[in-house]
Amino acid sequence: MFEHLLISLSAVLVLGVSAQWLGWRLRLPSILLLLLFGILAGPVAGLIQPGEMLGPMLYPVVSLAVAVILFEGGLSLTLREFHAVGGAAIRLVTIGALVSWVLTAGAAHFILGLDRPLAVLLGAILVVTGPTVIIPMLREIRPAGSVGPILKWEGIVIDPIGAMLAVLVYEVISSGDVPLPVLAGALSQTLMVGLLTGLAAAATMVLLLKRDWVPDYLQNPVTLMLVVVAYALANHLSAEAGLLAVTIMGFAMANQKYVGVHHIIEFKENLRVMLIASVFILLAASLRPGDLTSLGWTSAVFVVFLVLVVRPLAVFAATLATGMTLNEKLFLAWMAPRGIVAAAVSSIFALRLTETGNPGGETLVAVTFLVIITTVAVYGLTAGPLAKRLELVKAHPDGVLFLGGRFWVRRIAKFLKDEGFPVMIVDNSRHNVLAARMEGVPATYASVFSESVLDQVELGGLGKLLAVTSNDDSNSLVGLHFGRLFGRDQIFQLASEEEGANAEGGRHLRGRTLFGEGITHAMLTQRFLGDWALKKTKLSKEFDYKAFQERYHNGAIPLFLINEGKHLQVFNVESPPAPKEGQALISLVKPENKAETG
Repeated sequence: MFEHLLISLSAVLVLGVSAQWLGWRLRLPSILLLLLFGILAGPVAGLIQPGEMLGPMLYPVVSLAVAVILFEGGLSLTLREFHAVGGAAIRLVTIGALVSWVLTAGAAHFILGLDRPLAVLLGAILVVTGPTVIIPMLREIRPAGSVGPILKWEGIVIDPIGAMLAVLVYEVISSGDVPLPVLAGALSQTLMVGLLTGLAAAATMVLLLKRDWVPDYLQNPVTLMLVVVAYALANHLSAEAGLLAVTIMGFAMANQKYVGVHHIIEFKENLRVMLIASVFILLAASLRPGDLTSLGWTSAVFVVFLVLVVRPLAVFAATLATGMTLNEKLFLAWMAPRGIVAAAVSSIFALRLTETGNPGGETLVAVTFLVIITTVAVYGLTAGPLAKRLELVKAHPDGVLFLGGRFWVRRIAKFLKDEGFPVMIVDNSRHNVLAARMEGVPATYASVFSESVLDQVELGGLGKLLAVTSNDDSNSLVGLHFGRLFGRDQIFQLASEEEGANAEGGRHLRGRTLFGEGITHAMLTQRFLGDWALKKTKLSKEFDYKAFQERYHNGAIPLFLINEGKHLQVFNVESPPAPKEGQALISLVKPENKAETG
């Protein structure tokens, strides 16, 4: 018995991590593989039996995992982003959620044939979308404009709302007719408890950090402890207020200005990966062999109705008079994958319905998992091409993400911005970030090694990465970190200050050498301090690249090339561009050459 449980527990971790790694390699939504592996290991092979492994602890463990995941999601929500997309996001989680709830409940009753109470419960559960699915999709697609932040905010905020709706519906089902004032009071109580508990937990953690009452090595564990306390306490005071509490806690900690929480964000990112992997495997493995196979053609019709009717109507109702373009609305209407919260909530309420003698719990879980699998597959495989078709993603993204924000980097970024190319600077120096913003250059204060930087940075239009910090090892690691997102051919870094074997030995780990051999951080700093200047030179038949080189012999460093199609190319050692007539060079020239024209 002990060996069987040990093998089952090991299989959960091995399959969970393997599914995420394989999803990364194949560029597929990892949740699809997690569900597939869980179903194969659970109902098909019987290798993992969550009921035997954890018994009555299964759903409390799942609930705590979901709480930590939503807390981590709350940490990625910023007021700056809310000011830009808050109106549309609020309408989606209110008006949009109401439309989605009503239409989904109606479809569950008339298409699936569920009793009205069960149909309304299923509608409440399927109101949620999946931030654990949406956010990785957005990283891959990188849509321009506000649609990315709107979808992220909707996905994170709608989860506790959907859970609270499901609780209210369940109370009606289990208790019979409940007067409307009682329901309104219960909802108000849940909202108030979640809000106050979350703020209190965040204030406690900030106070502990500000007073240095917690040593560095215990800060992450103490934060996790407070997340668990906030979730359990809020749930104890009001059913399902815990998810709201942890989301509020994360949001409050991310937006306070008293202490830095980047190390906590990084810890939660790593923990989230393990929790998502384990929870999806456990939930998929807990399905019974006949759960999905018992679903008929009506279930397929139901899912199609959700995708083609419910989501578009909810989006268009919520975005009336918001000023969003038709293409943005169409993209929002085609992005509503369900995820871990829908799976967890449906499983928990199915268990409660079974315990109270209400039939239909198995159908609830089976339909929810079918919706999760189908929506993740459909949206995951089609959202990218649709974004390109709607012109929300540039076919050739020419924008530049600079990792490092020294004064000369800011000058280069400003020059490119003035030429019409999107730019963004990421730095962990508040001075550099504030200076960039004052100079009119978009900048984000973040650690470049943190996964959260992908959530904080608006990546729309950015297709090239220039690692230009003074630390060569950091530049190399950043290139590896972002390689999958931008592609190895669009990762550039400055030449190493070290010469010889040490620099060459790690060539396979480096990005392309930026600008040219020997063009180091120290050299560029010296050139800019020496009053060298950026200059744009239009190449012509009379003044081609050869003539440029002859005129500015050792007096210019070519940096970028703008070709006839107005696309930006970066000079580098491995594959330097070939300048031609009609193109424009951006170079760094000596002071005495600044006034010359080509």
